[in-house]
This record gives sequence, C-alpha cells and structure tokens, in this order.
Amino acid sequence: MPAPPQDSAPPIEVTDACLIEQSWRHPERFGALFDRYFDTIHRYVHLRLDESAADDVAAETFLRAFRARKRYDTARPSARAWLYGIAANLVADHTRAQARWYRALTRSVPPTQVASHDERVVQRVSAAVMQPRLAAGLALLSPGDRDVLLLIACAQLSYEEVSEALGIPAGTVGSRLNRARTKLRESIGPYEETLQ
Repeated sequence: MPAPPQDSAPPIEVTDACLIEQSWRHPERFGALFDRYFDTIHRYVHLRLDESAADDVAAETFLRAFRARKRYDTARPSARAWLYGIAANLVADHTRAQARWYRALTRSVPPTQVASHDERVVQRVSAAVMQPRLAAGLALLSPGDRDVLLLIACAQLSYEEVSEALGIPAGTVGSRLNRARTKLRESIGPYEETLQ
C-alpha cells in the first residue's frame, strides 16, 4: 500500500511572542530568539560602538531581554523592535564614551597625500575622507536624534519599529529623523567641500 501523500506546506513559524511565553516555563526556549536576532543586533551595535563593546552590548541586550521576558507584551508577535529598543538603551549608556570617540575621530590625522591625480580623487570621495566629518556631525546630534537616525539607517527599522523600540510616537520619529538629517547635512557640508 503506498504511503499517503505528504503535505508540502512549509512549517509554521513560531512567533517571537510564543517563544518568549514558552520561555517562562522552559527558559531554554529563549535561545531560539537569541539565534534569530543576535547577528542583526550585534551588527547594529557594532555600527554604533567598537567591536569589543559590540560583543558586550549585544550579549547584555539578550541578558536583559531574558530577565525582562515576563514583562514582554505577547500581543506583539515580533520581538525585533523590543530587542532593538533594549540595545539602543544600552548604547545610550555608552554615550559619553561614544561622544569622546567621535571627538577623537575628528582630530584624527588627515590622510597622507598620494602621488597621482586619480588616486587623490578616489581618496577624497571615499568614506575614509568623510569619516571625521560624519563622526563630528553625529557627535553634535542629541542622543534622541542620533538613536532615531542610526536605528533607521543602520538597523533599517521602520518608523513604527523605531517608535516601539524607543517608546516614542511615530510622529516624533519623523521629526527627530528630519532634524538629525538637517543637522548632519549642515555639519558635513556640501559635496563640493569634501573635494577641497
């Protein structure tokens, strides 16, 4: 007798909320949430802080999330914004050191002169040339404006996710983002200035 046909439907994805709720009684289930999001959280934190701090802050993000898991709103199926909110708060704890790092970058030695015209053009339009200006511009932003800008630019969160992550209205996300972009443009200056 032939075997009954197998249903080829993809397996049902367990939501983050389900994993968190399951972890209340079976703490090891929280590991699945770690597996889903650690790399993206680490990438975001690494864009904000140095490598060693990123390792520590990303790990601390999940430790705090684990400790706070019983307070998680299980009506929200995705924990992505919640985790980014925890990470952003931890990064904010490092704001003082981060601002010192940005100021140090602005004082960094300018790139050495290169011989050919082609090499000079490539060098002047590279990200390395813009780094001190960008760092200085980011250091001038308020922590709230900087968090919104970097959550959208680096973590690629939507306005709604940033709103949820930071606990602010979506309209505030938009106004902070516009303000941050304007201030950053002013501090970096026009493109032509970067070529001088």
